[in-house]
Amino acid sequence: MPIANKIAGFIDKSSWIRKMFEEGERMRAIHGEENVFDFTLGNPDVEPPPEFLKEFRELAEHPIPGMHRYMSNAGYDETRGAVAEILAEKSGLQVTGKHVIMTCGAGGALNVALKTILNPGEEVLILTPYFVEYKFYIDNHGGVPVEVWTDRKTFQLNLTAIENAITHKTRAIIICSPNNPTGVLYPSESLKKLGELLRRKEKEHTRQILVISDQPYARICYDGKEAPNIFPFVDNSVIVTSHSKDLALPGERIGYLAANPRMQSVEMFIQGAIFANRVLGFVNAPALMQRLVARLQRASVDINLYREKRDLLYDGLTEMGFRMVKPDGAFYLFPESPIPDDVKFVKLALQRRILLVPGTGFGAPGHFRIAYCVDRNMIQRSLPAWRELAKDAGL
Repeated sequence: MPIANKIAGFIDKSSWIRKMFEEGERMRAIHGEENVFDFTLGNPDVEPPPEFLKEFRELAEHPIPGMHRYMSNAGYDETRGAVAEILAEKSGLQVTGKHVIMTCGAGGALNVALKTILNPGEEVLILTPYFVEYKFYIDNHGGVPVEVWTDRKTFQLNLTAIENAITHKTRAIIICSPNNPTGVLYPSESLKKLGELLRRKEKEHTRQILVISDQPYARICYDGKEAPNIFPFVDNSVIVTSHSKDLALPGERIGYLAANPRMQSVEMFIQGAIFANRVLGFVNAPALMQRLVARLQRASVDINLYREKRDLLYDGLTEMGFRMVKPDGAFYLFPESPIPDDVKFVKLALQRRILLVPGTGFGAPGHFRIAYCVDRNMIQRSLPAWRELAKDAGL
């Protein structure tokens, strides 16, 4: 076999998201793009904000000498400082540029964090439903993923389940808020209780347990809500994020890792993470994008565009009989499958040319995910097909 057995196995059970996206490509070739309703991929359809184009043009017309060369593996001081300024405001802590490492997106930041902390066989808790790549990232660095269900009705943190899952091998827990795939937001009270629980467990097992807060959707919150910063609640914590969603730059692969200044041995962690950023082959985050996002830390896409799409789909589908938690952020809905077999339901949806991702792909059978970061007109065109699908499924 030309590839490793492990990789062959991973491919066989890998992302439903990509599988369904590829099915969409096939269907569009047959039926035409306007007749296929693809809700599979979290790929923003909005363009970057006007500030991005302004700064991009400024750099193109007035280039900085040497701006395409290598820099410190941690990134430009200017960019790290700009990120830290916002984090300090949000957390009320003395976050500085030395606590920030620029990375190749949130995926790069997650891999850097995990490589920095994991010894072979140590466990990382992931909260179900979860972003499927978490398991592969943990495996990359010799760790063992441990699935822990959130509350099955609300998808909020289940602190009892988390406590029961922590063992002497637990090294970290990954949380994502606003969440992919559910869109729920973990409130301050829950994060405070999580911090209290982890401090107690750290004393019990005499080892540090790191909270890795994966938050590329942190700026995409609705109805006046905000995503709380993890730092005031959990000392041993890091933030990993990207500008893929808030600035609509997924293809540019620009993000960062930030360590809580109150973390135990934070200087050693940062030193290890800078080394990991280099030896994982990232070397450094893209130079041009670093220059740009340094000037865009207070900019964002128009969140109302996503809220309007959420409301259009949520109101329409719940009226048809679909049941789901109304998301507070991100750009996903995670309804219950009207029939017990979510994979069967997703295949049924294909007959109406609606492309979805089964909850099985997120560790949560009996649900399915809708990514509504798509053209609003497509959502409106899809509603008659959704009504037919609801009838097909017995709603």
